[in-house]
Amino acid sequence: MVYSGRELMAKDRKHLQYVPDWSFELEAEASGYLRIAGVDEAGRGPLAGPVVAGAVVLPRDANFLSGLNDSKKLTEKKREALYEALASCPEVDWSVGIVTAEEIDHLNILKATHLAMARAVSGLKDKADFCLVDGLPVKGLPVNHRAIVKGDARSLSIAAASIFAKVTRDRMMIEAHALYPQYEFSKHKGYGTKSHMDALRKYGPCPLHRRSFAPIAQMELPIFG
Repeated sequence: MVYSGRELMAKDRKHLQYVPDWSFELEAEASGYLRIAGVDEAGRGPLAGPVVAGAVVLPRDANFLSGLNDSKKLTEKKREALYEALASCPEVDWSVGIVTAEEIDHLNILKATHLAMARAVSGLKDKADFCLVDGLPVKGLPVNHRAIVKGDARSLSIAAASIFAKVTRDRMMIEAHALYPQYEFSKHKGYGTKSHMDALRKYGPCPLHRRSFAPIAQMELPIFG
């Protein structure tokens, strides 16, 4: 089997570990595309808060690119540092797309995720002509794209997009904690932890909760006061 990118076999040789590089971007350029954006999302699984997507067009020579990786593989401190480095670089064109919990309930999470990605791509300062997207194909993107399984660990552009999506969403949930401290959003970011579920049973869902999601939709809950 042939793999794109620099790929290292794990010691037990049962799992393949990826190191993000420019392989997919170079393939797109060889096909004639000039502005290639990486796209990724954060927040599909939580019971509360938005789903957020990032879209990024990177310069090739920025000195911080060697530290980029899938945001899930990085510490919070490292993600924040990379976010600041990326956001402060004038040559990095980036955007985030946000879809609220109310929109998620109306659309369903798959359509909401695709909408967040479309909003992120449309928000770039200069239009991209091609996208590399983490995961599966996306309906509704305004430009052609290639879907890459585990793309956030294989493409530097997608890895950068994962940083913007994750950090933006985490910051939003920390701000939500100030409005609804009883749910402790700053700790679990809306995921279904035991403390979150206990708070739901006690207080009921707040406006940030996804009421269409199980187990919220299946619980007998008080009405948020």
